[in-house]
Amino acid sequence: MRSEYSKKMPSSGGEEIGELSRKELDDANLARMGKRPVLKRNFGLMSMLGFSCTILITWEGIVVLFLQAYQNGGPAGAVYGFLFVWAGVAATFVVLAELASMAPTSGGQYHWTSMLAPRSCMKLMSYLTGWLTVIGWQATYATSCYLVGTLIQGLIVLTNSTYEPKNWHGTLLFWAIVLFCVAINSVGGKLLPRFEGMILILHILGFFAILIPLTYMADHGSSKEVFTQFLNLGEFPSQGLSFFVGIVGCIYAFAGGDAAVHMSEEITNAAIAVPTSIMLSVLINGSLGFGMLIAMLFCSGDLGSALESPTGYPFMAIFKQATGSTAGTAVMGSIITTMGATTSVGMLASTSRQFWSFSRDRGIPGWRLWSQVTEHSAVPLYSVLATSVISCLLALINIGSAVAFNDLCSMAISGLYLSYMVVGGLLLWRRCTGGISSVRSSDSAIVNTAGAKLVWGPFHLPGIWGILINTWALVYMTIAVFFSFWPPSWVVTVQTMNFSVVGTMGTIILSLFYYYVRARNVYSGPIMEHTL
Repeated sequence: MRSEYSKKMPSSGGEEIGELSRKELDDANLARMGKRPVLKRNFGLMSMLGFSCTILITWEGIVVLFLQAYQNGGPAGAVYGFLFVWAGVAATFVVLAELASMAPTSGGQYHWTSMLAPRSCMKLMSYLTGWLTVIGWQATYATSCYLVGTLIQGLIVLTNSTYEPKNWHGTLLFWAIVLFCVAINSVGGKLLPRFEGMILILHILGFFAILIPLTYMADHGSSKEVFTQFLNLGEFPSQGLSFFVGIVGCIYAFAGGDAAVHMSEEITNAAIAVPTSIMLSVLINGSLGFGMLIAMLFCSGDLGSALESPTGYPFMAIFKQATGSTAGTAVMGSIITTMGATTSVGMLASTSRQFWSFSRDRGIPGWRLWSQVTEHSAVPLYSVLATSVISCLLALINIGSAVAFNDLCSMAISGLYLSYMVVGGLLLWRRCTGGISSVRSSDSAIVNTAGAKLVWGPFHLPGIWGILINTWALVYMTIAVFFSFWPPSWVVTVQTMNFSVVGTMGTIILSLFYYYVRARNVYSGPIMEHTL
């Protein structure tokens, strides 16, 4: 098959024909994993890099969430906690990149579990991993829309002191962001890739638009305070425990590393482009995020008054202390809010593609409807709408209790990281037992799916380095999941209690119940839609 397509490649010129051949090769590789190509490959490397980078938006997340690390860990804890998380995330992304290079499908984690797990438990492990990914992405998307809605409320309070924010206002703004995301995602064609490429530019320029005035105009703290002062405002029994509780904010700032994976069937040269975009995104976002964190810590000013900011977001008070201008603060805050809104567009795309793929393999109730793809736009529109309706329903929780909704958002970490742990552990087992071949099989063979031969993709860390990085990734992910369930203070009240463990375990129990009642009769792992 490869030789047949290679004959179509022009010896010189013919760029359009060459591009067509690359898409055909991607479809042929997808067929080797038993999947029929139904989505259009409109993304290239740069647009997918923009997609990956703007899903993470680490520097923006650090601005919004850095006080979580500050309160539990202090300035020094925030610095060293970020470096710890960055190193762990980089190792985790290496694991995801290796798997995405082996099997670039929209299913991601549940497909990888099915191809790596022992045959005796493949079906159940794949099913549970699929549901962990579903709840992780649903929570991530809902969190993004919620934060944007409350950021808009904060900007209104900043510019209009007579405004009294209500929880239901945030819910209405949440719904407005969802409608915006649905509008962009429903069009299809090249709109989404071009949109993501444009947002990458804003992501980079916005960093400097905030960093330069903040560092130039604000009063600076001392290096000793930033790099040596540890705090334990949560009153935990030890500083070490406080430090690990505080890193959860940094972990969330890197959430969504598998976003590009779920777009694999919409990008050309997926086996190389997806891993490349994943690794470049952690490099770019980690660098920008660390720079912004240092700037915020040096320029934080009077944090006592910032914590009491009526906007609900201390960073707005820090910006105002630095610039002395409400208008300037509003502009800086608007950049972060805009990035949050545009990030939600990409999150809806990834969430709906994973939902669609899992439905395609009959893992979700109502799979016949959710697995449909509209012909004119080649978009899984029903999955886009289902994901959006779920998020809008979740937003109703905020009207009754903002605390309960925030706990729901913590499931973004636990759900996604648990799915990473499953595939990371299986990959380590396979690489240590020699279960993955480095030799490319014939182009007519089914590979890298349930029951088929396992073959490394173009992105692969061989030997001891692959084992060490895979092991470190598992250690980091275990720490991240464990502390994502902790409350922010040792003395727990209704307001500070973290109920995310209830939501995560509850979803797992319900999915198991559905599995034994019905899903085990219809779900058997990735379905062979195409045979060679």
